[in-house]
Amino acid sequence: MYTPALKNKYKSEITPALMKQFNYKTVMQVPRLEKIVINQGLGQAIADKKLLEMGLKEVSDIAGQKAVQTVSKKDISNFKLRKAMPIGVMVTLRQERMYEFLERLISVALPRIRDFKGVGAKLDGRGNYTLGITEQIIFPEIDIDKIAKIMGLQITFVTTAKSDEEAYALLKEFGIPFKNK
Repeated sequence: MYTPALKNKYKSEITPALMKQFNYKTVMQVPRLEKIVINQGLGQAIADKKLLEMGLKEVSDIAGQKAVQTVSKKDISNFKLRKAMPIGVMVTLRQERMYEFLERLISVALPRIRDFKGVGAKLDGRGNYTLGITEQIIFPEIDIDKIAKIMGLQITFVTTAKSDEEAYALLKEFGIPFKNK
């Protein structure tokens, strides 16, 4: 049966390294990657419904899994926004698809960013990390000729780590190219 390379790396290399680094008693204490959430806010979709369809297709292509629309929670008159209007696209990756996406992100997509010097190392305080990408065209799944508008997206890595330090060590072991702290 097929298992992604990063999943094997987690079991064989990352787990022992983190157990040694943080003096864990059992393997169950070692933080793990729970899910990756890809989110694209499409505020302009209020005026142009085609943007939403394009966003759905692009995020689905990037993730390799069907994305869903997200809707507004309340009315905001300044933005001409009504409750339950579609304003974004998101997809949650778990298990094998999550590891496959992470591998593609690290080895193919991130190196395609112009003047890339690493990603910021700011975590949220609960062991999760969000990476903002300004252009969706860094992913090889996106055909540059067919995009209507260059839009950014957020990729959130949700871990079971208790602290930012543990989550940072875990993501660094997976190969996320952080800038030096």
